[in-house]
Amino acid sequence: MARINLLPWRAERRAVRKREFLVMLGMAAAAGVAVFIGVMTWMNARIDNQVDRNSYLQAQIKEVEKKLDEIKELDKTRDKLLRRKQVIEQLQASRSQMVHMFDELVHTIPDGVRLTSLKQVGEILTLEGVAQSNASVATYMRNVEASPWLGHPDLRKTEIKKSNNEKRMPYDFSMDVKLRKQTSEEEGADGANPAAPVPPAAQGAKQP
Repeated sequence: MARINLLPWRAERRAVRKREFLVMLGMAAAAGVAVFIGVMTWMNARIDNQVDRNSYLQAQIKEVEKKLDEIKELDKTRDKLLRRKQVIEQLQASRSQMVHMFDELVHTIPDGVRLTSLKQVGEILTLEGVAQSNASVATYMRNVEASPWLGHPDLRKTEIKKSNNEKRMPYDFSMDVKLRKQTSEEEGADGANPAAPVPPAAQGAKQP
């Protein structure tokens, strides 16, 4: 019986399978490397895209912050202008009020009264002066109460002077007067028709 030696065939078969395995292993490795490279490329592209977006957002944020700073500066400038406007308006109102105040002081002083001192603290005027009698002081207070710019007279003192060198005006007096607030319409009307003082005769005052 003839014998067939299969060893060479088997060895060749193993060699073929080994080569096929190595080829498949190489292909798998190449595919893995390709996939890895593809994933890394995609990730790098995403990262670059995100970096670009972040840079854009940072630039926009800086632009917004710059505009906010400009708005704050504009607000500060506006506030300064408003404060200046208010100061100017207050000065104008005070100037008008001072003119009317002195005008009313002249109109309300009756005969037999003379002012020696005037002090203003806010809306309160402190008037000091001399008078012929208490009746003269009372007439002055009524004139002040009737004034559109002065009012609420509060007599602090009235007494005979200790050193009576001036016998015609023997009384010292001091009183507080409050300045009245006026609207623009009232101010115009009062300027056209100033209050007239109450004459002593109309009040029935008797002068010594």
